[in-house]
Amino acid sequence: MDYNKIISVTGLSGLYELVTSKADGAVVRSLEDKSTRFVSSRLHNFSHLESIEVFTVTNNTNLADVFTAMNNSSEKLPDAKAEGKELKSYFEKVYPDLDFDRVYASDMKKMIKWLGILKDNKIDIAAKTTENEEGGEEKPKTIKPSKKGITPVREGKPVNSTTRKIESRGVK
Repeated sequence: MDYNKIISVTGLSGLYELVTSKADGAVVRSLEDKSTRFVSSRLHNFSHLESIEVFTVTNNTNLADVFTAMNNSSEKLPDAKAEGKELKSYFEKVYPDLDFDRVYASDMKKMIKWLGILKDNKIDIAAKTTENEEGGEEKPKTIKPSKKGITPVREGKPVNSTTRKIESRGVK
């Protein structure tokens, strides 16, 4: 199972593996009890873990970076039901750059719970890297203008009769 297939679903606790997506939702498998179910996109939103960022004092950081710091830390992982002060003191030691004014205790509880789920399922936490085969960082592609130049845009017809009347009087 890959880290990039793991999602969070609003309204549902825990993490899910994205099995397949459909036009009106997705089929997901729970990482906790391995049950598979259809989740409607009308009622729920989906967030890939690799796209979630955490507020820090400088720039936002990827959730995988926080998970890696939590894994590499010698600090004992607190209980996900611990009080906010205990969670804050843990994250101050593990990842001191977190912006604690914008990262709430509920967010810290989710991160601790999610890390436990990922460890239980032996999922390798890896952030998205954009390095090419030569080992250097990949630079953004530059877009070259077309040889034909700019194509003119035609003005459309008025949308309704009121617009037509105003234009016919010369008022814009």
